[in-house]
Amino acid sequence: MTWIGVLIALIGALGYALGAALQQREAVTAGATLALVRRPRWWLGGVAGLSGACLHGLALCLAPLVAVQPVSVATLVFAVPLAAMLHGRRPRPAELAGSVAVAIGLLGLILLIPVSGDTPELTDAGAVGLLAGVGVIVAVTSAAARRMRGPIAAVLTAVGAGAVIATVSTFARAVGGHVLTDPKSALHWFTFVIPVLLVWAFVLLQRSYALGYFGIAYASVQVVDLLLSVAAGAFLLGETLPTGWGRAIPALLAGALLVGGTITLARLAPDRSGAAAV
Repeated sequence: MTWIGVLIALIGALGYALGAALQQREAVTAGATLALVRRPRWWLGGVAGLSGACLHGLALCLAPLVAVQPVSVATLVFAVPLAAMLHGRRPRPAELAGSVAVAIGLLGLILLIPVSGDTPELTDAGAVGLLAGVGVIVAVTSAAARRMRGPIAAVLTAVGAGAVIATVSTFARAVGGHVLTDPKSALHWFTFVIPVLLVWAFVLLQRSYALGYFGIAYASVQVVDLLLSVAAGAFLLGETLPTGWGRAIPALLAGALLVGGTITLARLAPDRSGAAAV
């Protein structure tokens, strides 16, 4: 079932990457405003992204959080070049190098985490604490982003979006880990929180995309999503983390690639396909 879940996650992640690239192009042109709803390509991106999110949720019903997340991260190597082509230009060598470095670094970190087949358990107290913590993260990053410009503002907004997306994955895993054996377990307040979180993440993503720095924004979302998902999986769902010195050096190397790739993406000029309202 884990491999089936990973395959479904791969298909969903490709859809999410395509949707993100399409919506970023439209957000750069029209800004993160209601004008986006009059743009067919933005709706197409929304359908692709929503389809990817649904498949991601299905994958979490079949496989642990730490097995599904690496697949989503790998799509960074496709999303960044795709976004460049949608803006009518060739991907820059630095974009390709940065996106590959981030993807390899993230995959290296997550693959060091052992996959547990245990049924996830999320308590009400843990869920409320997670929501409160993410609320603080979004409030702080959003306030800071309003005072910044350029890639820093894009990163700050993307950090908030990534935190919310990780929370969605955590709740989806908590619900999905039980629903196949006990369908009635879906009638829990966790289930009804998920669509609210999705809308919240969606708004934050559009704001980040509108700034034009797709590479660093998309990478930041993936980094925060991964790190917070792993932390939530370990501390709230009871999933296992790696132990032993044998994993320390590979983890440091993966972390160095992650940092280097992220810095590379942050130094790139923004995409502009029109007058953006930011």
